[in-house]
Amino acid sequence: MIILVLEGDTMEVKVQQSELSSEIGRLLRKHFGKGPKSVFVTVASPYVIIYLRNFLSPIENMLLEDNHTMTVEEIRDKMMRKLNARIIDIIHTVTGLPIKEFYYDWSFENGAGILVGVEEKPEKFFEYNYPNRCDIEAIVDQISAEAEKHPDVTYSHMLNERTLVVVRKGILVEIEKQLIELGFEEALTLAKRKLEKSLLFREKEAIQQYLQKEVAEIFVSWDFAMDKSIIVFILAPNK
Repeated sequence: MIILVLEGDTMEVKVQQSELSSEIGRLLRKHFGKGPKSVFVTVASPYVIIYLRNFLSPIENMLLEDNHTMTVEEIRDKMMRKLNARIIDIIHTVTGLPIKEFYYDWSFENGAGILVGVEEKPEKFFEYNYPNRCDIEAIVDQISAEAEKHPDVTYSHMLNERTLVVVRKGILVEIEKQLIELGFEEALTLAKRKLEKSLLFREKEAIQQYLQKEVAEIFVSWDFAMDKSIIVFILAPNK
């Protein structure tokens, strides 16, 4: 497994990122039968972003080749629900950060994935500013309004040159809340994942123009209990 850390980080953070990469890689390999080939870790309080590359087992590859994407998603989601607490514990042990929220998403086309831990802090007030921030947030608001409703709150943080996080709060409509109450959370997740990612990729060119960078991956995840969503844009490295 290749461990990727960020240039310019302090030695302490680099050590944390390296250790976290190793621990998460071992955990995923144990439970999925195959770990990611490379792991890119960002520790930027209140966020811990773990970007996985080349993370597909032979069985998953076979199912995807036969167009059973939904089956792979369902299996991944069931497995992650069992691993969430363990991953949160690993993050806390390595970084000392008390993780309150945990999100994940996959890009099966590229064999990639994202794991996101959010520390128990008011992350809206952290400053990771970047040019054209309001324009990016406006695009996300527009997409949210089209998919469900305009968010009550939207804010974003450029954690480093390759990682942009956009947070939305207050996006669920009443029918979605009812479906969650009736126990259809997994089906709602699968449907929203497909819809919102298609809308985000539709606006990819505009997003790239505002960022002046190529978008390599887009991940979306939700915490329905908190009525909150996190979008992670993985940006291509500078040439």
